[in-house]
Amino acid sequence: MTIELSRALGRTGVLVTPLTLGAMNFGRWQEEGESIRIIQAALDAGITSIDTADVYAQGRSEEIIGKAIKGRRDDVFLATKFHGQIGDNPRHAGNSRRWILRAVEDSLRRLGTDHIDLYQAHRPDPRTDLLETLQTLNDLIHQGKIRYYGTSVFAAHQLVEAHWLAERHGLIAAHTEQLPYSLLVRSAEREVFPVVQKYGVGVISYGPLAAGWLSGKYRVGGEQPESARADLVPGRFDIGLKRNQRKLAAADALARLAEDNGLTLVDLAVAFALSHPAVSSVIIGPRTLEHLEAYRKAATVELGEDILDRIDEIVDPGTHFVERDTGRDTPSLQPAALRRNRTSNH
Repeated sequence: MTIELSRALGRTGVLVTPLTLGAMNFGRWQEEGESIRIIQAALDAGITSIDTADVYAQGRSEEIIGKAIKGRRDDVFLATKFHGQIGDNPRHAGNSRRWILRAVEDSLRRLGTDHIDLYQAHRPDPRTDLLETLQTLNDLIHQGKIRYYGTSVFAAHQLVEAHWLAERHGLIAAHTEQLPYSLLVRSAEREVFPVVQKYGVGVISYGPLAAGWLSGKYRVGGEQPESARADLVPGRFDIGLKRNQRKLAAADALARLAEDNGLTLVDLAVAFALSHPAVSSVIIGPRTLEHLEAYRKAATVELGEDILDRIDEIVDPGTHFVERDTGRDTPSLQPAALRRNRTSNH
């Protein structure tokens, strides 16, 4: 069974597969040979969308993809990103015109291609005028180096500002937004999804398993699961912490819901992410061929209204349990932004 091209990517008219192969692990937790085997197996299975970033393994992920798709480039919808720091130089990062023009050439070289289908700002850059970023990406489309551009983990107000600036200055507006979305991370439903649907922006969501919390290993009364990401965000995976108790209870309840309906938790998680009308494609990050097969199976599952209603009872729509699960540290929620100006008069 192969996965068919069946979902439109926002207003672009491009058809993409429900699953997008995420390449964050390639060259980092997976050596080159195994990475290439997974990429080619995904292509053989009909998954033609691949997402990476220049910062993944500091360029190694892009290099591995370039090798894996050689001779098959025309069949692939290839997405990568800029923003993260490359090397030790802090100037080799961000969303400035100076860095984007350097970064896109480096990505093209590593990927072994003359164009990128989707070029994404990996995160907002508070130090760079958003208009400068949009103008640069607009220019790259006209130069033929990229076909479309998108954002990643932009807040709703930033997406609105980007579309307002594009309209005001006669620029091509962003075509996609990439964000975390899962049974345990539903905050996008509150504001971002309504905004992207209004502007015809395609959503490429990631983290359907909530960084492993929906793998089936996180159960009430169970042992602490091991996580390769545990050191990246301290405390995020510690089931002994009070702040994670509600999340653990929800993960356990969702696992039982899946079991009661003859599904795996992976089935439930992927099918849920794909069921939202704003989502064009869901990024998966298989570490083995067995994982890839499980994701393929999950993409064929359709959830009935009764299951979706039960999910909403377990996890309220529009919510999340840990702020960092949103993919960013929200500036307005940082301590300095929450403190009153004690010198002001009231």
